[in-house]
Amino acid sequence: MSAPQPVVRFLCAGAAQGLLRALEGPFAAQTGARLEGRFGAVGALKEALAGGEACDVMIVTEAMIDTLAQGGRLDASSKATLGRVRTGIAVRAGDAPLAVGTPEALRAALLAADRIYFPDPARATAGIHFAAVLRKLGLHDRLAARFATYPNGATAMRELAAGADASPIGCTQITEINYTLGVRLAGALPREFELATVYAAALTTQAADRELAVRLIESLAGAGSAELRRAGGFEIEAAA
Repeated sequence: MSAPQPVVRFLCAGAAQGLLRALEGPFAAQTGARLEGRFGAVGALKEALAGGEACDVMIVTEAMIDTLAQGGRLDASSKATLGRVRTGIAVRAGDAPLAVGTPEALRAALLAADRIYFPDPARATAGIHFAAVLRKLGLHDRLAARFATYPNGATAMRELAAGADASPIGCTQITEINYTLGVRLAGALPREFELATVYAAALTTQAADRELAVRLIESLAGAGSAELRRAGGFEIEAAA
């Protein structure tokens, strides 16, 4: 009887979902191991780890990794930075270009939208921030009936792509926009509302196979994936 296939378990923020999925096949070919885990909002993943969910590698915001390391749940010495990701505005691939580069342009675009797609405003990094932007623009309560919120940005972008709305708009981290078929980036949030989040990966203190887990982190954050990360929307140099 052959030995069971080794498994590396992960909890991964939506901003890095496209990257991890792109590396899954090459990692399996190189190591013989399969990846098993789930994607979600950073707050939800923190809750999952605290609740005892099995995990070898955590891929979330650098700030969250530092917090979890201080609490003894992650190995601080294993932390590796993937890059910085900005938050942006998305439209469907076939829709007209949209100006969002100033607060005035963004406000006009939001008022013209009949549906606004974004991630969980309570637990997702981009969702929390975008809800705050809507309040700063004085539009949160006015447009609340048009909100379509989802557990993470990747799901929000898939729903935006599939929606039948006449003039929808979406907001999430740029990597989630770039990795989703059927949507495209209209532009980053205006400088006044900018959110640039550094993402990183680290071992959990409960990692079952540390050697394989370290190899996954190297695949995600090493030089071999640099161009893939840049193409997806990670700003590597800015996060150095």
